[in-house]
Amino acid sequence: MRFLAVHPSCLMYSKIYLRLEPLGLELVAAAAERSGHSVRLIDLQCESHRDFFRLVQRWRPEVIAFCGNYLANVPEIIDLGHATRALLPDAFICVGGHSVSFIPEEILRHGAGAVDCVLTGEGETAIIELLDAFEKNGHDLKEVPGCVTLDHRGPPPAFVKSLDDVLPARHLARNRRKYFIGQLDPAASIEFSRGCPWDCVFCSAWTFYGRNYRVKTPERVVEELAQIREPGIFIVDDVAFIQGEHGMQIGEALARRGIRKRYYLETRGDVLLRNKEVFQLWKRLGLNTMFLGLEAIDEEGLKRFRKRVTLSKNFEALKYARSLDITVAVNIIADPSWDRERFKVVRDWCLEIPEVVNISINTPYPGTETWHTESRRLTTRDYRLFDIQHAVLPTKLPLPEFYKELVETQRVLSRKHLGWAAMRQCAGIVVRHLLRGQTNFLRMLWKFDSVYRPDLQLADHRQSVKYEISLPPGSAGKVEPRALYIHKSRGRSGRQIDHHTEEFVNATRMGGAG
Repeated sequence: MRFLAVHPSCLMYSKIYLRLEPLGLELVAAAAERSGHSVRLIDLQCESHRDFFRLVQRWRPEVIAFCGNYLANVPEIIDLGHATRALLPDAFICVGGHSVSFIPEEILRHGAGAVDCVLTGEGETAIIELLDAFEKNGHDLKEVPGCVTLDHRGPPPAFVKSLDDVLPARHLARNRRKYFIGQLDPAASIEFSRGCPWDCVFCSAWTFYGRNYRVKTPERVVEELAQIREPGIFIVDDVAFIQGEHGMQIGEALARRGIRKRYYLETRGDVLLRNKEVFQLWKRLGLNTMFLGLEAIDEEGLKRFRKRVTLSKNFEALKYARSLDITVAVNIIADPSWDRERFKVVRDWCLEIPEVVNISINTPYPGTETWHTESRRLTTRDYRLFDIQHAVLPTKLPLPEFYKELVETQRVLSRKHLGWAAMRQCAGIVVRHLLRGQTNFLRMLWKFDSVYRPDLQLADHRQSVKYEISLPPGSAGKVEPRALYIHKSRGRSGRQIDHHTEEFVNATRMGGAG
């Protein structure tokens, strides 16, 4: 069977700072290939809609799967679905991925016949079951795990038996030199684990996986890294090296094999402080950039986002990360309630520290607790604005002034790290990239003013809206976390962490989910 996997276009933030390998889609494509199907993959981050339609008309796929990991891509996916249906009336069109797993019926209603089903949960198992059922039974998909159509829901989505069983079909991505993140140009992506055992109110990583947490064996990780040609590696784990021993075993195995790459990872400040020796080892192996999700610079903000790590611990983690002599990036969540003074305080703090600071906007998403508990009503229902770069909740400042303050804060931080002074500091990096024909990082240095502009963000709010997200339910004081889960929680047995790490997690989270 001819199967086409489709990744949608870049979002606002990724137009400048990164363009990541579509790892999840490559894993789904690999599962389909292993089952004997003929598979193609097109990444619209690197190719155009014209390229997509040319491929569809020439190759005439029988099944087309769109990746819906990001809410802001929903209108593009639906429009492409309608256009594809007009070209190939008999093709089977499905959508899967993280964000759409929380709103499958809504996606189907928007599709109005252009989308046959939504696959919720992990894609590797679901796509094999779907393709097998489609070959045998046509559109009778009632037994496909995680499959939702307008008239039925299949059995609950199923996990892959082992993360060791899945290896991405990287050979299907036709523009690998275009993938990068910051200085790592080009960069491939890899996962060491899936899931998150914490329960931050603004995040849906833990609700998607039901607070389950699984790891690849160190042997499998090393085998996969040995096959990757790119010098840069983005470790996609939601929180890297939760289980310190696992991180040490991978690192020691890489050292024995003599494998050296340049790594970018994301972790928590308290995990960094708990597993210092792990990060020291990875520094020696080539750890280049560490992203810490601080989220707030005061205790009140941390409490709001249910991050039980204290402010002093976060600052201690920053100090330790600096001692590793790597690039440290942090995230701060801007709340729509911020006024000019609050923006100034944040700007001043960010300029005082050496770290790269990213500012995102507090945005409630389906699958998060804030989607149910946030008392402020949405000011827009346009999917395209749910990208953490637009305000979708009421702002204390008039919206034009909020964007002016936000962009000025982002510009100050961008100039600090991507301006002429920073350019001189990283001149050697730029030259090395250019000698290899890599221009992603260099182009990034000049793109800010063409993408981040208050007038453009305001204009986005004035776009005509074809597809609107449903309003969240009325504000609830408390939400039963298990009601948000996509994959069923396996309780303690579903988390591949030792007893002491489980105790550490429980001591540093504030929820009651199992």
